[in-house]
Amino acid sequence: MSLATPAPSLSFRQVEKLTPRRLLKVYAQLAKSRLTVLVVLTAMSGVALSPFPATLPILLSTALGTTLCSASANTLNQIQEVPFDAQMARTRMRPLVRRAITPIHAVGFALATGIAGPALLWTMVNPTTACLGIANIALYAGVYTWMKRRSIWNTWVGAVVGGLPPVMGWTACGGQLIPSSTSIHLFLPSFLDSATPATTLDPSLIDNPLAPLALFMLLFSWQFPHFNSLSYIVRESYAQAGYSMLSVLNPAKNAMVSLRHTILLIPVCSILFPLSGLTTWAFALTGLIPNLVWTRAAWRFWQRGGEKEARVVFQHSLWYLPAILGLMMFHKQGMDWLEWFGLVREEEGNEESLAAARQ
Repeated sequence: MSLATPAPSLSFRQVEKLTPRRLLKVYAQLAKSRLTVLVVLTAMSGVALSPFPATLPILLSTALGTTLCSASANTLNQIQEVPFDAQMARTRMRPLVRRAITPIHAVGFALATGIAGPALLWTMVNPTTACLGIANIALYAGVYTWMKRRSIWNTWVGAVVGGLPPVMGWTACGGQLIPSSTSIHLFLPSFLDSATPATTLDPSLIDNPLAPLALFMLLFSWQFPHFNSLSYIVRESYAQAGYSMLSVLNPAKNAMVSLRHTILLIPVCSILFPLSGLTTWAFALTGLIPNLVWTRAAWRFWQRGGEKEARVVFQHSLWYLPAILGLMMFHKQGMDWLEWFGLVREEEGNEESLAAARQ
């Protein structure tokens, strides 16, 4: 009788040695680098649209502090979801799932970034921005992650998380969240507000709650057609992992929510933004173009409910945000691009402004 040699295990795989280069790559994966870049860019949009000047140290501190907060939140999220990420094709190659890094090491990275980010924002920017960063970590790594397997309302919590970064950029420049007076100045169209010349701009008038509300609502509503269309495409993976997603439990309502928020973005862009003073009323017209294109795609997704339509909605979400933010910058209230590029002298611009004000 011969003893058979046991076959080697096909599942065995030697753990990669963590060189400094590989460790940085793992850290980037834990931080979900693409998502973090988006978070930082939206935070910078709040800085760019602010009427108040931002110094280079504040700009860099806001960007770095937001990056660290996002890295911490995303790492804490992955630490809690290892068993579920292992069941999904698009997440089973994450560092903790494939054991490229130990859980203790990941916790240390999350704590280090989670402390350093708010501390940097508190000391170099201001306490308000730091508190918003802490709130985002708690909402994403705590409430959102906990709710993903329990309630479809996790998507709404996730949308709040996505809406806070531009507000952080707004407060970083000294913008307020609570009105300093009982009256809020509304920037009406010139034909309705003849008392105030269109060429004058008092930054304190823009520093009102409508401005951060508009920034928040833009990113809050953008999340739904962006995520709902994506979650519909990968709904089988979410169902396999046991996540309570609207695309799994009620696909028709999932498409309806996407359509609802693309429609909501129209008054947000064409009324709330110019009314707050962040942009001129010309943005109300130019912003209609991307909004109507995206709404049309969401309407088809709601009517037909197919993966093809979902992919179109998701693809539109990728160009919509940079396009709409670019238009906002172009139509920023008080921004003279000819003067900014040096094509018109400041004195000439002031003379033209005074002449227009006298008319």
